[in-house]
Amino acid sequence: MRQTYSQSPGPIGVFDSGYGGLTILDGIRQLLPQYDYIYLGDNARAPYGSRSFDVVYQFTRQAVLKLFDMGCQLVILGCNTASAKALRTIQQNDLPRIDARRRVLGVIRPTAEIIGELTNSRHIGLLATEGTVKSNSYTMEIQKLWPDVSVTGVACPLWVPIIENNEADGPGADYFVRKRIDHILQQDPEIDTLILGCTHYPILMPKILKYVPRGIRIVPQGEYVAESLKSYLARHEEMDCLCTKGGTVRYCTTENETKFKESARIFLHDDIEVEHLDLE
Repeated sequence: MRQTYSQSPGPIGVFDSGYGGLTILDGIRQLLPQYDYIYLGDNARAPYGSRSFDVVYQFTRQAVLKLFDMGCQLVILGCNTASAKALRTIQQNDLPRIDARRRVLGVIRPTAEIIGELTNSRHIGLLATEGTVKSNSYTMEIQKLWPDVSVTGVACPLWVPIIENNEADGPGADYFVRKRIDHILQQDPEIDTLILGCTHYPILMPKILKYVPRGIRIVPQGEYVAESLKSYLARHEEMDCLCTKGGTVRYCTTENETKFKESARIFLHDDIEVEHLDLE
C-alpha cells in the first residue's frame, strides 16, 4: 500500500550510520547556510561498514522513511556504505512506490563526477570501509564517467573506531594510517589522487597528510557533495521550493543523546542539542 506524505516544504535530511555524515553536513551548511536541516545518525546500530547489503538497505530505508515522516522532501545519504549498498535500490524500487516526487541522493556520484578533473596519472586510490570497497560502487561510477581512470581500493577497518574513540590525535593512529597508505601505494605506485571514501576520515587528515607523499592530492567529500547539492537545487527549482530556508539544524540519534553530543564535538567542535528517536 502506498504511503501518503504531505507535499509541504520541509528541511533537507542528512543521514549517516554514525557521526561521519557530520562532515558532509558541515560542508553543505558552509555553502548553503540558508536551508533547514535534520541530521539523523543511526549510532545505535553503527558501524555499517562490515554489514551485508540486505541489512544496510533495510536500515537505510528505515532512516529515509523516518526523515520523510519528519517532513523532509530531499534526503542526502551522508554515508558511503549506505550510498554504495542501498541508494540505487531505494531510488529505483522504493521511491516510485513511496512517493515519486521525493528524492534521495548519495555521496559517491558527486565525487565520481569531479575526480577525472583532479588526476593527471589517471590512477585513483580509494580508502574506505570494507563494505564500500567490496561494493565496487566507486569503480563503477568513476568508470562510467571516466573510462580511462583506474581505481584501487583498500579497506581501513580500524580508522572509524580510532576516530569515534577520540584517538585520532594519538600515536596509535599513526601506525594504522601509515600502514593503509603504504599498502595502497604499494598496490599502485602511480596513484596521484586519493579519495577518502568514508565521511569519518577527514578527522584523520593531519595524519594522512603526514604519510601521503607530496604531490598526491587528497579528496575529502564534503565540499564536492555541497557543490553538487547546490547545483542540483539550482537545476531543480521544484525541489528547491520544497526545502525550507530558516537556517536551522536539528540533530537526532538512535543512541544516547549525551554520548552523541560528546562524540559530535570531535566533528563539529561545538555543543549541540540532540534528540533521541527509534527507527524500528
